[in-house]
Amino acid sequence: MQIIISNDALDWFKKEMEVMHGEAVRFFVRYGGSSKLQPGFSLGVTKDQPREIGVQLERDHVVYFIEKNDIWYFDEHNLEVSVNDDLHELEYSYIK
Repeated sequence: MQIIISNDALDWFKKEMEVMHGEAVRFFVRYGGSSKLQPGFSLGVTKDQPREIGVQLERDHVVYFIEKNDIWYFDEHNLEVSVNDDLHELEYSYIK
């Protein structure tokens, strides 16, 4: 599994979440919402420090990661993060 983050999403993290050099961003599973992969669950994002990384990507000196205990959610799909141009919000795609 891989995390893929578009350049516009990297800019979104810097502007909207004020992510800075040396920080870490966690993608996590939350109960509720809707998902194409796991009904009744959705994906959240927050600044956090890693505990037990399952997968990570480092870009511009920022670590983007998913904890090991959340890997089940992705069902062997890669996570692709981009920005929805109309809504100006993050958009997640799951690619096998």
